[in-house]
Amino acid sequence: MHVLRAAERPPSKSRTIRFEGDGYGAGISFFSVDNDPGQGPGLHVHPYAETWIVKSGRARVVAGDEVIEVGPNDIAVVPGGVPHKFTNIGPGRLEIVCIHAAGTMVQTDLE
Repeated sequence: MHVLRAAERPPSKSRTIRFEGDGYGAGISFFSVDNDPGQGPGLHVHPYAETWIVKSGRARVVAGDEVIEVGPNDIAVVPGGVPHKFTNIGPGRLEIVCIHAAGTMVQTDLE
């Protein structure tokens, strides 16, 4: 068993937590995002699927040609190879878990 205690993680410039599972025998990785209105990643793509679970707040998700809004307890899945991004549309903070179907994250930024 591995436990990664919050107090033992190096300080971060943001409230987002990054975890890559390969070093712990896990075949997944994730970002636990906590951001302010207007924030979110730019358009990017992964060679594997990414699953989002919204814990609180609202986001506008762009995936390929689709644009949707998601909120608390919504789950969205973007297939591998599909360009995507999300933006916190407010009014409060967005807490969203971004699960990568890979032990090491691979990302190509498009903007």
